[in-house]
Amino acid sequence: MRPAPILLAMLLLAGGSAGAAEPELVIGGQVESLLEFARSRHPEFAALRAEAEAAAARIEPAGALPDPMLRTELRDVTNEGRDAGTNLLPSRIGSTRYAISQSLPWFGKRDLRREVAGAGADEAQARARAGWIDLATRIKLTYAQHHVHLISIRYAQENLDLMRRVAEIARTRYGSGFGSQQDALRAQSEIIAMETDLVMLEGESTQASARMRALLGRPENVKLRPPEKLRLLPPVAKLDMAALEARLRANNPQLAADDARIVGAEKGRDLVERNRYPDVNLGIAPTQMRNRVSEWELMFEINIPLQRDSRRAQEREAELNLEAARLRRQGNLNQTLAELSERVAGLEVAYRLESLVSTGLLPQAELNLNAALAAYENGRADFAAVLDAHRQLRRARGELVKARGDQQIRLAEIEKLVGEEL
Repeated sequence: MRPAPILLAMLLLAGGSAGAAEPELVIGGQVESLLEFARSRHPEFAALRAEAEAAAARIEPAGALPDPMLRTELRDVTNEGRDAGTNLLPSRIGSTRYAISQSLPWFGKRDLRREVAGAGADEAQARARAGWIDLATRIKLTYAQHHVHLISIRYAQENLDLMRRVAEIARTRYGSGFGSQQDALRAQSEIIAMETDLVMLEGESTQASARMRALLGRPENVKLRPPEKLRLLPPVAKLDMAALEARLRANNPQLAADDARIVGAEKGRDLVERNRYPDVNLGIAPTQMRNRVSEWELMFEINIPLQRDSRRAQEREAELNLEAARLRRQGNLNQTLAELSERVAGLEVAYRLESLVSTGLLPQAELNLNAALAAYENGRADFAAVLDAHRQLRRARGELVKARGDQQIRLAEIEKLVGEEL
């Protein structure tokens, strides 16, 4: 019997089982998986949902009756004129009065309080939805930026390989006596500059990955795959400005929160106006003498709303709050409509730029570079023409990547404004 190796094996198996219980989760590649993960696990969005649920839980208590009051009066506890001493037992003193009362708000006040709380719950729900849309937009933007960085890195590597080929041609021509040393040096300087740009792009890609992990709540045991492809763009028919404005008015969460705030202000104004009428307090009071109830009393009590100046000031405050809510909504509507027009115009420009670059500028730049390289190898063109053609190709590729990235950014911003995906 050798217990030490057996115990060690058991510990290793237990450790392996514990490790297998929490496998690494791989997400990413496509933005939909990132959005699904963030919706289910992001702590900020979970907090917004909890706040909305808490606001909804306040609706029922807002319209409930206040708790009844119980009052007990012990009378003649010293037993004056009796052959007895001080006592606190109801059956051994002069008398005991029990009063049970219930406050009853004026007709309609409870319903209005419930409606005010309901409007607050709707506003909290709209804020939660706005928080999610904002988070989803940031995830979409970061995903698009990361994808743009990766495509830019791929193009930069291709451009660098091409420039190294040009530098090799320049060195070969210089070694053969057909070229100048200046051409080789310029090519090497261009390579160093392009390597510097490549390092910066790689750094930006790493930063984008870190931002994405932060947007997901910095989850543990989660590995992020690099973006594989951009989202499909909507057809041009869905970019009709009138249709987008209608969807914005119906689905924008900020406007929904403003609407709920207006409803709450209206119900709050009506509730303040109901304070012109008194609340009622009803009660019943049995009186105990020794071991029996000797008499019953009924109570009726109302408050008298005589403080007119105070009440008018409250009504004025409620009217101003309602006016402010309506003006704020109009201001937010004007702002969002202006932003929508700007984002749609930006998306249309990005569409046109991509079309111009992909069908015209980029093929022409590739042809120019191939022609310049062939002419330089044969000694019919100088090195400056090759560098210029190569820079044109780099610029065309950069414009194409930028246009596609701008399309994704403008699309995400439009979806944020209209409150839903296109």
